[in-house]
Amino acid sequence: MIDTPAIAPAQLRLSVAPMMDWTDSHCRVFHRLLAPHARLYSEMVHANAVIHGDRARLLALDPVEHPVALQLGGSEPALLAQAARIGAEAGFDEINLNCGCPSDRVQAGRFGACLMREPALVAASVAAMVEACAAADRNVPVTVKCRLGVDDDHDYDRFRAFIDEVAEAGCRMFVVHARNAWLKGLSPKENREVPPLRYDWAYRLKRERPDLQVIVNGGIADADEATAHLAHVDGAMLGRAAYHDPYLLHRLDVAWFGGELRSRADLLRALQPYVEAQLARGVFLKHIVRHLLGLFANERGGRAFRQILSEGAHRPGADWSLVERALAVTGSFQSDPLLPARAATA
Repeated sequence: MIDTPAIAPAQLRLSVAPMMDWTDSHCRVFHRLLAPHARLYSEMVHANAVIHGDRARLLALDPVEHPVALQLGGSEPALLAQAARIGAEAGFDEINLNCGCPSDRVQAGRFGACLMREPALVAASVAAMVEACAAADRNVPVTVKCRLGVDDDHDYDRFRAFIDEVAEAGCRMFVVHARNAWLKGLSPKENREVPPLRYDWAYRLKRERPDLQVIVNGGIADADEATAHLAHVDGAMLGRAAYHDPYLLHRLDVAWFGGELRSRADLLRALQPYVEAQLARGVFLKHIVRHLLGLFANERGGRAFRQILSEGAHRPGADWSLVERALAVTGSFQSDPLLPARAATA
C-alpha cells in the first residue's frame, strides 16, 4: 500500500469548495487574487469526461491558481486511476474524490454520496488513484470529500469506520461536509441546508485520528465561524459564502496569513490584465464577470454593481470599460452619505 504525499498544513487552513457551474478556471483566478494562501478546487468532473472529453476545457488551469485540486466523480477504480493520472500530469496539485454529492444524476451513476455506503469500493478506488499518481510525473496527493452518512445513518462509529478503511488505502486528508446526505426527498440545494450540521463529528475524528488531516465544510457563513473551526481541525472550507461574498476570502486570508487589507476596487482592478488577455483569446466577458457579482455584497452600491455587470456583460463587444463603469457607479453610492442604504444595497 502506497501512502499519498502529505499536504503542507498551511495550505489546508483556508480552502474554497468545489462547486458545480461555479468554480471554473475564471472563478479560481479571481479567488486566488483575493486569497493568495487559499487552496482552490475545480468543479467536479466525472472520470469518463476526463478520459474521453474535451480536456482543454475540463482541465483548464491558469498558472496563478496553484495550489489547486481537481475533484473527480466516479466509482470505477480503473477509470478513476486513469483520470487521476491525467489530472496530475495536467498540473493539478491534488486529486480529490467526491463522496458527498447527493444529486439524482450521481445516484444514477452510483457515485458521489452513494459511496458513503461502499467503503470497500472507495478504498479500492483511492488505492488505485494513489498508485496511478505515484507513477505519474508529478506525485500529487489523493484526498476524499465526504458526508457524515446517508439518509438515516446516524452512527458515528460507521462514519469513522468508513474513514479508517479509506485511510488504510493511502488517503491522509479528508474534507468532511458535516451533515448527512439525503438521497430521496431532498434536492441538492436542500441537502446543503436541511440535514443538521454536526461539526462535533469532524472534531472528534481529528481527536481520535490525529495523524489524518481533517477539513470541515458545510454551513460556514462568516469569518468568526471559519476561525472557530481552526481550534479543532486542520482547516475550514468555504462554499457558497465565499462565492456570494468573495471579499470574505480576502479578509480571512489577511487575518490568518498576514498582509495588507486591500479595497474591493483595488483587488478588482488587479484582475484587469487577466480579463483583457481572455477577451483577446475570444472569451466573452460574461463568462468572467458572473463570478464577480458578489464582490460588493452588503455594501452601498452593491446592487448597482451587479446590475451593470449582469445586464451589460452579454452584449457584443463588452470589455473592461464595463467593469470600470460599474466601479464608478458603485463608488458614487459609497461616497454619497445622504443616499439611503436600502437604495444602495441588495
